[in-house]
Amino acid sequence: MTDKPRSFPLPLSSVVDQKPSYASVRGPVATPQTATQNARSAQPYAGKPAPAAAPAPLRGAQAERDLIAAAAAPRQNPLVSEAVRRAMVTRVAKQGVKDTVVLGALDRVPRHHFIDEALAAQAYIDASLPIGHHQTISQPYIVARMIEVMRNGGQLKRVLEIGTGCGYQAAVLACIAQDVYSIERIKPLHELAKANLRPMRVPNLRLHYGDGMLGLPQAAPFDGIILAAAGMDVPQALLEQLAIGGRLVAPVGGRTQHLHLVTRVAKAEWTSEALEDCHFVPLRPGTV
Repeated sequence: MTDKPRSFPLPLSSVVDQKPSYASVRGPVATPQTATQNARSAQPYAGKPAPAAAPAPLRGAQAERDLIAAAAAPRQNPLVSEAVRRAMVTRVAKQGVKDTVVLGALDRVPRHHFIDEALAAQAYIDASLPIGHHQTISQPYIVARMIEVMRNGGQLKRVLEIGTGCGYQAAVLACIAQDVYSIERIKPLHELAKANLRPMRVPNLRLHYGDGMLGLPQAAPFDGIILAAAGMDVPQALLEQLAIGGRLVAPVGGRTQHLHLVTRVAKAEWTSEALEDCHFVPLRPGTV
């Protein structure tokens, strides 16, 4: 699966240049569901594919944000068009995500590039989808919500992601943070993420294979840490790797899970706040 060539629907330089404004409309918060439940109930959106155009050369900080939009030939599928991705972003905004920086990053990253082509028709529905090895790509709303909470309207210099999966959330983070580190404990998924991200040549993203519960002390401290799997509590090693003033966002719990925000307020002091219900795969130690 990792060797199959993939391509984007179109070059997205126009998406970056136009900087759409998103309505800050509060709506009912969508609870993340399992891949099976979502795939059964959600309906895909349709749109018309746009013709390809050669992107203009990018330089400086903008290049780090927008290399992710570099594309090869368009995939001839009306369900992975720019219009469909825009509709997904608009829907996420209506669900309550207000941070336009986060919404803009969601708009730039082609989610269909990170899933199997057999699931392309479902790439932009608000659903988690299977990526193999009993893991999922998180639904767009929860990706945006967790990053919005972690960012809190400020600048993120160094971010750690626990659970790379297929690489989608790492790609979104790379549009927002100065440097992103991501750890995956399942070797085939680590390789899948590398294959998905390699064509994008994202200069500020580093992937690591290892035990995410141990974090990455050699790169700490981090302004933000985000977990894509739920434990019964947040590992102490990750709390220690937060910078003072840094924010960690993680699902916590077993059958019943809640999204938690942990803020480090002093060298040996953290505050915790439960935000909303969620559902994630379990956080596990070690590597496989």
